Amino acid sequence: MENAVIKVEKSGLTTSVQDLGRTGYQQYGMVVSGAMDPYALQVGNLLVGNERNAAGIEAVIMGPKLQFLKDTVIAICGADLSPQLDGKDIPMWTSIFVHKGQSLSFGQPKKGVYTYIAVAGGIDVPVVMGSRSTYVKAGIGGIEGRFLQKDDLLPSGKVTGKNRVRRLPDNLIPNYQSDQKIRVILGPDRDAFLQESIETLLTGTYEITKQTDRMGMRLNGSKLQHVTGADIISDSIFPGTIQVPANGQPIILLADRQTTGGYTRIATVISVDIARVAQNLPGRKLQFEAISVHEAQTLRIKQEKILHQLAVGAGVF
Repeated sequence: MENAVIKVEKSGLTTSVQDLGRTGYQQYGMVVSGAMDPYALQVGNLLVGNERNAAGIEAVIMGPKLQFLKDTVIAICGADLSPQLDGKDIPMWTSIFVHKGQSLSFGQPKKGVYTYIAVAGGIDVPVVMGSRSTYVKAGIGGIEGRFLQKDDLLPSGKVTGKNRVRRLPDNLIPNYQSDQKIRVILGPDRDAFLQESIETLLTGTYEITKQTDRMGMRLNGSKLQHVTGADIISDSIFPGTIQVPANGQPIILLADRQTTGGYTRIATVISVDIARVAQNLPGRKLQFEAISVHEAQTLRIKQEKILHQLAVGAGVF
């Protein structure tokens, strides 16, 4: 492959190509998919001079080993999986020049679950329904609609940004081990729950179970009681929707969520906190607090301003 920039030497655990997702097709039943931590992917892209939606490599807990076939610029953002270049530690949230023949590997996972390898020019796999994101259950996107395998070759697109070292300020780097409560907007089916259950959600502690993947995260804690039952006529599902089936245990829906669902929705995690949810391993405990739609919008606007500043080269050094 003439424009291949990366050869996969070891695949890691469910490593895939992801961008910001496949939008505009939910009406046909096609899920959005995309990065589990959109902020980390976008920052990585901006640090290497890409557009925010460029495709990168999403690594999960056990990262891959990648050999570079050309000189390029990369940035690793998201979970700290102890990245190394030719066996030497390299910084995260920073753009780095790499040379032909060098190898990127990962060691002990320290903080978080999902990390992103952004490459100058982006990963140039075929666009399917407006996105390069891998959706394994449908076998589309990425490389043949599957997780990366040994000896896969990944091409890069045209480099449009300036190749220079940039680093995200420490105060803008997320703390994935923060004990801050996960912020939610109550509803849209809050009336389907006893008021006591709303209070239970907002005062209780819920443990992340092993039944967690790109589609959603099952929690275990104090049972949430419905007024009549858990089932509703199937309705829209959004990123961060918290469904509660008949067993009373919440499920937070994530990147590969279905387009509609038939369980009551007690709340929705706000967009800027979805990454904080996704970056937790099973066994971690979550607590929730309710905020208003206006507060959630204000926080989203603040994050968008940060990303815009990065895009124009401000706020980085």
